[in-house]
Amino acid sequence: MATKAKKVEKTAVKVEKKAAPKAEKVEKKAVKKTAKVGKAASKVEEPVPSEEKAQIIAEYQVKAGDTGSPEVQIALLTARIEKLASHLKTNNKDNHSRRGLLGIISKRRRLLNYLETKEKPRFKEISKKLGLTK
Repeated sequence: MATKAKKVEKTAVKVEKKAAPKAEKVEKKAVKKTAKVGKAASKVEEPVPSEEKAQIIAEYQVKAGDTGSPEVQIALLTARIEKLASHLKTNNKDNHSRRGLLGIISKRRRLLNYLETKEKPRFKEISKKLGLTK
């Protein structure tokens, strides 16, 4: 009889658990991450700001409104490379940024190779203007 009573109690507990109302689902809201204040925040360098970018585009564009020509792209990539190189001089253990730098250098090299095969005079001009050597 003791076992029968235990079974009845267990089923009563199960019924009570099932009878409890379910909680409403709460929508998850996006949480903004804030930068750490202090020493680390001051060292973070941002990509080329739009003012500098506009100045570079204006200087290297082939025609008015040109933002996609190889010359402009190479000039913008060179500015990013210079910024990252200076960042890596102070943060020499930052291997993630180093890998990004290598990718940017590779992209610039491909653009230079393209320009060299298509139009040699334009290649020589942009290389001289930016001070690049092969």
